[in-house]
Amino acid sequence: MRQLIEQQILPRVTKPIRYQGNEFNSVHKDWGKAQVRMAFAFPDLYEVGMSHLGLQILYGLVNDREDLLLERVFAPWTDMEDLLRRHNLPLFSLESYRPLRDFDILGFTLQYEMSFTNILNMLDLAGIPLRAAERSDSFPLVVGGGPCAYNPEPLADFFDFFVIGDAEEVLLEIMDTAKAFKQGPSGRIAKGDFLAEISRVRGIYVPKFYEVSYNASGGIEKIEPVNPRVPAKVVKRVVKDLNTAYFPTKPIVPFADTVHDRVMLEVLRGCTRTCRFCQAGMIYRPVRERDQETLLKQAKELVRNTGHEEISLTSLSTADYSCVQPLITSLMEEFKNEMVGISLPSLRVDAFSVDLAKEIQKVRKTGLTFAPEAGTQRLRDVINKGVTEENLMEAVAGAFAAGWTTIKLYFMIGLPTETKEDVAGIAELAYKVLKKGKEILKEQKSKKSLKVTVSVSSFVPKSHTPFQWVAQDPVVMLQEKQQYLKSLLKDRHITYNYHDARLSFLEAVFAKGDRKLGQVLETAWAKGCKFDSWSEYFKYETWLEAFRECGIDPEFYAYRRPGFEETFPWEHLHTGVSKKYLFEEYQKALQAELTKDCRLDRCPGCGVCGDLNVKLLLQRRGKGGAL
Repeated sequence: MRQLIEQQILPRVTKPIRYQGNEFNSVHKDWGKAQVRMAFAFPDLYEVGMSHLGLQILYGLVNDREDLLLERVFAPWTDMEDLLRRHNLPLFSLESYRPLRDFDILGFTLQYEMSFTNILNMLDLAGIPLRAAERSDSFPLVVGGGPCAYNPEPLADFFDFFVIGDAEEVLLEIMDTAKAFKQGPSGRIAKGDFLAEISRVRGIYVPKFYEVSYNASGGIEKIEPVNPRVPAKVVKRVVKDLNTAYFPTKPIVPFADTVHDRVMLEVLRGCTRTCRFCQAGMIYRPVRERDQETLLKQAKELVRNTGHEEISLTSLSTADYSCVQPLITSLMEEFKNEMVGISLPSLRVDAFSVDLAKEIQKVRKTGLTFAPEAGTQRLRDVINKGVTEENLMEAVAGAFAAGWTTIKLYFMIGLPTETKEDVAGIAELAYKVLKKGKEILKEQKSKKSLKVTVSVSSFVPKSHTPFQWVAQDPVVMLQEKQQYLKSLLKDRHITYNYHDARLSFLEAVFAKGDRKLGQVLETAWAKGCKFDSWSEYFKYETWLEAFRECGIDPEFYAYRRPGFEETFPWEHLHTGVSKKYLFEEYQKALQAELTKDCRLDRCPGCGVCGDLNVKLLLQRRGKGGAL
């Protein structure tokens, strides 16, 4: 099959390098010697998927074992898909060019709700029945993980099981269990026995072992296990100490340009800032930091093994890392002769320091991005962003004074309790930033041109957050707010970007959806929906047709304001953060009352440390210590 694809297919597609799979550090194992074979599937393009740290972690983790094998597959672009279908060729893995149906396990990472149609498309292109109930033992087990697995119900019909939590903590356990259930001359996994066994493992959710019943209003009545041996609540798996956890220091180096073409060094996991809209801040708790010695050692190996010229210090909020300044100083000293730059992709305005930015820009200067999220202090307090206008102005003033002339600002519209004044506040803040920049450049007698980019997304209420009780603004209202803001941002030095509100609406539907949405998803895909997050392929009217044909009202999920007692579709999946705490945070939001970061203040009682038996793991000037 490789020869056919290389000779007849790849010369006819754009970017054939997406499908060649022979990159530096890729692993090509003897298929016959591996006892369990898994394909890691990313339901978007190669360029997007290869920037995903989770892929690199699991790829290295599994392939370090001699008896196991993990290969990659990405969603093929439409030209590639057309040629595969025309030649009746199945979707294949990059390393061995094996059809996906030959693998024992096919694992999808679920990063974004609007990639769900790509999952169905990849299964179909692989010749694998979409629904788990229609797949015999001769097909791979299909598993999902990642942030969207915290409400996987719209996908429940299509997956055999889900991983809830840190996958590196449980994946080898899954594959070892699979090895024990391979049987017969075909060597396929006995799925029934395997699922019965794996469903008792912490962090594993097998949808078919849970029954969902609905009330007269269409909401969830209850979710109960149908098998007494499976837990009533599936509790997430968590890596307690990142210093001892597996981390890949020999990642694959793509030949093609990717979204993030650099080494990724994960300095910490989790965030306890309690931004009330942020799902990641809730599901990845608690904060666990790596110590400096470990990070320096990993950085040296990463640079030596890849040749990359940039190290990205990744996390939800890297400037919060307890030892960020000495770490960066050490990294700059280590790599000063190799012209290896350091970048911080995520910066809070209250954690920004010009000295820090100057340090990381010694090799090359890039733009700075800040995320005030809301235009007024009142609304920033509602979402518990914990930053002030003064913080922002100090940060940008420092940046302009230090020579930066390009600043990006991220905001959301449609946040709970938002008023017209809050939307106008975004424009006012952008003009204040621009004015500050002009003043500083004038003082410096600089003739450089300023550029302030205002990027605005629409708020999407997510599961497991204080705002899971919030109704999303209707599409028309979001569009009116977008246009109102556009009318206020007229300066040529300000660039205004905003997202399609209709896409945000569908994202909210699937983020808060239940199992009934599976039929809508399949119908929309059958009508041609795929690559929904790519504007040229987004078919909003087709989606609405699918909802109508299935007799399901999407507004029920996005626009309804549920009560506290309502059972959510994700109620049987436990992150460690209690529902009571989330509701208290929602009530505090309505009063614009702040909650402080538990790293710096008292424990607010979210419940995660006690329920999961974990602790905050913070580093103090290079000496690790659990708090």
